[in-house]
Amino acid sequence: SAKNILQVAVGSDVHSTLVAAVQAAQIEHILVNAGPLTVLAINDAFAALPAGTVENLLKPENKATLTTILTRHAAPGSFNLEALKKEARKGRKIYTATGDYLEVVVDGEDVFVAGAKILGTIQTSNGVINVVDKVILL
Repeated sequence: SAKNILQVAVGSDVHSTLVAAVQAAQIEHILVNAGPLTVLAINDAFAALPAGTVENLLKPENKATLTTILTRHAAPGSFNLEALKKEARKGRKIYTATGDYLEVVVDGEDVFVAGAKILGTIQTSNGVINVVDKVILL
């Protein structure tokens, strides 16, 4: 059977930082629920943060901040590239698990969510992982 978002992330070297962060925040249940769910993530996005940021966020005392950042990258619904383009054409924003609304912009063939460029999409059994180029910090 098809793998869910967490199973895909665990089996992917490019999502190892996401997996470590999800485990540190103890929110694995979010990525395995029935969905549909859209997750925005990739290691390179975390690597683009200032030096020491990820290590600091993984500390137990920063669990609440880490949880907020991670859940801001999760949205109910299944938003692949075409669905995101449709939302942008309608002027809609993507609602996230934190209650934030993230703007979707199409620039030529490129799609951006809150300024993060979508680099690719991975379909899973319970939704979509959109690979992004940066971490969304509001």
